[in-house]
Amino acid sequence: MSPDRPPPAATSDPAAGPLAGLLVVALEQAVAAPFCTSRLADAGARVIKIERPEGDFARHYDRAAAGESTHFIWLNRGKESLVLDIKAPEDAALLARLIDRADVFIQNLAPGAAARAGFGSADLLARHPRLIACDISGYGASGPSRDMKAYDLLIQCETGLASITGRPEGPGRVGVSVVDIAAGMYAHAAILEALIARGISGRGRVLQVSLFDAMADWMTVPLLFEMHTGQGPQRLGLMHPSIAPYGAFPTRDGRPVVIAIQNEREWQALCATALGRPEIATDPRFDSGVKRVANRSALDGLVAEILGALSHAEAVARLAAANIAYASVNEVADLARHPHLRLTSVVTPSGPRQLVAPPPIGLGLGAGLGAVPALGQHSDAIRREFAP
Repeated sequence: MSPDRPPPAATSDPAAGPLAGLLVVALEQAVAAPFCTSRLADAGARVIKIERPEGDFARHYDRAAAGESTHFIWLNRGKESLVLDIKAPEDAALLARLIDRADVFIQNLAPGAAARAGFGSADLLARHPRLIACDISGYGASGPSRDMKAYDLLIQCETGLASITGRPEGPGRVGVSVVDIAAGMYAHAAILEALIARGISGRGRVLQVSLFDAMADWMTVPLLFEMHTGQGPQRLGLMHPSIAPYGAFPTRDGRPVVIAIQNEREWQALCATALGRPEIATDPRFDSGVKRVANRSALDGLVAEILGALSHAEAVARLAAANIAYASVNEVADLARHPHLRLTSVVTPSGPRQLVAPPPIGLGLGAGLGAVPALGQHSDAIRREFAP
């Protein structure tokens, strides 16, 4: 993007999406950066995904979606696929021409790889003052761990997330790529903020988001407990570490129900209506939130005894009548049948597949999700468009 290039023209077509006219060049792989750019593509940005000749390795994670990789179709809808070997001079020159015209450049290669190939973000910004360059890495550009490789589960362990996840018997992994998703969400928000700032100042900037920082931020509450009390939260399975009663309780037919009590009014309603034991609310062991946590074992035993005599349907009916927040402990199969689940369709190289619909509603995100590209599907057209 040359310094004198004017800002992209705004579109008046709401179906095109609020980011229509923006060009995003993504030297990306796996989850974190593709999550970010998929949301930019959903909003109408043109996203050119640079892939190595063998493709983004997320293409090969599985074949569970009727032959397609579940991760890949989720995270790469609406993008164009361009195969490049950025170590080859001609391909590196083409990437440079793409960046000349880009509004956003994002990369999450191994530490230092983009800079060694001549695409370090600081150098790019020096050549293209309006460019927003975003680096996603494991540990950031500085500090003792900056050169370490980092993957989702490794960061779950490094940040202590695994230590507070699971049952008392041992640590556990969060069952989705929560670290990668967190980093991708932070990168997405930071890029949107930088675009707003560029609209005011005319200047781009370099953004850095690390997986470690993203999850460390999400770990703030457990960390503050550790720093101020010397005791971080304990693993409690499906129980809340600092609120009671808040967790899963068995019912007569073996299907647990999760209840969540947030204040004294809800506590009194739970005891009077759902449990049928109003006197429990004023028991001196349980008459405040702090006391309920301190006496969790006795309290959970009482609640479990009462709810355990009811079927799941009976327990849910009582909780609903008391206006108590509750949930069922569903399997993934239950989510697939959930009446509140919103699905949409996306075109893939082997046919249409269903995905969860994007969470934002009413933001003018375009007419629908763009297609998932085959490897190198747009290479020839892009090479012609960006020929020297």
